[in-house]
Amino acid sequence: MNELIFDPLEKNEIRSKGGGRKTSIKTDRRLESNLRILVEASTRGDPESPLLWTCKSTYNLCDELTAMGHSISQKSIYTMLRNMGYSLQGNRKTEEGGNHPDRDAQFRYIHDKVKRFQRSKSPVISVDTKKKENIGNFKNAWKEYHSKGNSPKVNVYDFIDKEKGKVAPYGIYDLSRNNGWVSVGVSSDTSEFAINSILSWWQEMGCHSYLNAKRIHINADGGGSNGWRNRLWKIELQRFANISGLITHVSHFPPGTSKWNKIEHRMFSFITHNWRGRPLIDRSTVVNLIANTKTKFGLTIKARLDETIYEKGRKISDEELSRIRLRKDKFHGEWNYEVRPE
Repeated sequence: MNELIFDPLEKNEIRSKGGGRKTSIKTDRRLESNLRILVEASTRGDPESPLLWTCKSTYNLCDELTAMGHSISQKSIYTMLRNMGYSLQGNRKTEEGGNHPDRDAQFRYIHDKVKRFQRSKSPVISVDTKKKENIGNFKNAWKEYHSKGNSPKVNVYDFIDKEKGKVAPYGIYDLSRNNGWVSVGVSSDTSEFAINSILSWWQEMGCHSYLNAKRIHINADGGGSNGWRNRLWKIELQRFANISGLITHVSHFPPGTSKWNKIEHRMFSFITHNWRGRPLIDRSTVVNLIANTKTKFGLTIKARLDETIYEKGRKISDEELSRIRLRKDKFHGEWNYEVRPE
């Protein structure tokens, strides 16, 4: 009879490597996806950093996952969050900007509304303007590999080149399809520019991905060209709704919380990493670098130069504002509302 042969055990070990019962992290296929869903609404962090953090404790997450039918310990959740790039930070770092009493409630409201739209296969986009960039042979932060002594030579001073000027990239990120659009503007960052960028995304990408869509949900910051106090933004939203035929829902993030906007973490940060260390010598370089931004998670971006000159300081009268087909949500109607096509 053949004798069974076992690998010798290492010193102080009672079983061979790979032996024993597998952990729920490896056997429960739904565990990681459900954990991501639970922490998604409370994800925070610097969009330029790969490290994210959550204000939910591992004990609370353990209770919620157990209620969902998972068998897991608090220590295992801690391990999973670390592997997913999360860390738990103290309360002192959770206060970002203004501390509105309904700030967290607004985040939950946006999160729930996004999920409702996604379940109905309706488009959900996150929009924002990336910071303006000087065009010319200027130093760009970060470093790239070059052969010794062959690093790019750039200008000593960052004085604006009057001929090349600056560019203002306005981005649209599709939360469901993990793709985006960037309009690279050469003029002022106005609400007209913002809506033209969203309209370009819809006509070039969105309408082909959402053939039967009747509504859209736009997530935006509370200020700037897409701010909730901006009258021109609402006028331009009416124009977008009329052209697209979509009931246009908008939710704004509370003041001082722009880093929560998904476009910051999921698109702009990767654009910044893609062009790091490269002088943005002309407009076509900017467009090409943005369009060539990709990630291992499948992010793709289209980009186009917008050379339209937009008028700054355009005034909107009360009469013009009253003609907008705007309906406010019951919860914080100043932050959450919809504009219907005429």
